[in-house]
Amino acid sequence: MTSTDISPAPAPSATASGPGAARRIGGDLVIETLAGLGATTVFGVPGQHALGLFDALRRSALRYVGLRVENNAGFAADAYGRVTGTAAPLFVSTGPGALTSLAALQEAAAASAPVVAVSSQVPSAGLGGGRHGYLHELRDQQAAFRDVVKSVHTVRTQSQIPSALAAAWESALSVPHGPVYVEIPQDVLLAPASLPAVTAIEVTPGKPAPRPELAAMAGELLTHAERPVIVAGGGVVRAAAQEDLRALAEKVNAPVVCTFGGKGAFAWEHPLSLQSWLEDRHTTALLEDADVLLVVGSGLGELSSNYHTFAPRGRMIHVEADAGKLEANHPALGIHADARLALRALLDATGPRPDADAADRAACLLAAVRERLDGQELTLEQQVLTAVRDALPDTAPSFWDMTILAYWAWSAWPGALHSAQGAGGLGYGFPAALGAAVADPTTPVLAVSGDGGALYSIAELATAQQESLDVTWLIVDDGGYGILREYMTD
Repeated sequence: MTSTDISPAPAPSATASGPGAARRIGGDLVIETLAGLGATTVFGVPGQHALGLFDALRRSALRYVGLRVENNAGFAADAYGRVTGTAAPLFVSTGPGALTSLAALQEAAAASAPVVAVSSQVPSAGLGGGRHGYLHELRDQQAAFRDVVKSVHTVRTQSQIPSALAAAWESALSVPHGPVYVEIPQDVLLAPASLPAVTAIEVTPGKPAPRPELAAMAGELLTHAERPVIVAGGGVVRAAAQEDLRALAEKVNAPVVCTFGGKGAFAWEHPLSLQSWLEDRHTTALLEDADVLLVVGSGLGELSSNYHTFAPRGRMIHVEADAGKLEANHPALGIHADARLALRALLDATGPRPDADAADRAACLLAAVRERLDGQELTLEQQVLTAVRDALPDTAPSFWDMTILAYWAWSAWPGALHSAQGAGGLGYGFPAALGAAVADPTTPVLAVSGDGGALYSIAELATAQQESLDVTWLIVDDGGYGILREYMTD
């Protein structure tokens, strides 16, 4: 399947809801609902079963950005959601088209990016698990998505479309954000619509608030700690809680380390900043030595725990909006809450904690890291990364594929970046950068890929040209899957 340019076209002349009314179909109910929810842009790849969606889309005011592969369309929608903080609709077709989007939706789930995937299905007569021989038929298509997305929403009649999409939209934007899946049969999308046009729909995405008794207990621990340290994850960035984090860190004089997904949560050059050297044994030792460790917006997974070698000896406070990640790797005082709401509650619950040595501990840690790096042959890597950072405008976002330079950037890049380190699939960087450029065409965007990952998305050069997107693509050619070659050599 290839993407085509879908431009506004006249509505068919047949009537469905009254004399002189333009013919509307089930696909129009989808488009009207998405517009009412606030969508302005749709990503996707058309297919035969999904033509009801695209027929309605070309009659609407929504912008369509067509990519060449469904996985890449999913990555673009992921980045659009990350940059804007709103949900990005993704249109795919039945069977192979839908399944090809799964890797992108897995990354969106790992990174808490709000994507509303809308897929067609075989005609209603073919549903129910039998083998009817329809094109693209799967016995249970939505089963492939259940372990990937936050929620699955099934439509079987046109009257269900607005409610199902509203529920999906609310789920995608409830904290923690994430991808959702909506499934609509081909005949429902194509049938004439007798329902009136959908008007604005209100949804109320939720944010879990911290329990006051837990915030009070955590505040006491931080106020009376001797060596507190804070780990700031991606939840802090998604909640736009950077200022709340800074205020709390300064109030209790706690050094702060940012996870790879949480880069940008705390100023790189702040006196209390431990930056992002989570794979360094000196950082691991400092975290283990903390008598109170506050972890905000991170599940302390493999990459954030130095590959599960981190073993805290002090008391841990774990703030996490995803209840499934709460205390998943270490016992703690678990606080199920949105990062911003939790940090504000902790600010109220803590008292000032003077500590003239806190900044010195942070400086000593960074000096030890620098000494270790200086003892290794990393001059080329440091020069390349510095050159890229110097060339990129401060406000320009960057999107990194799974490539050796990105693994170095996870620790060494000063400030925010976006990468595929959540699920770890190849091909993320360039299509994600395209999605970000669609979200904000006034700012240049950088994509970084290895030569292997670049081949996953090289077809999207046509999308960049078609949409006139200001994206610079840096491809690091190490002659193969370099990191895997290193692993096998070791």
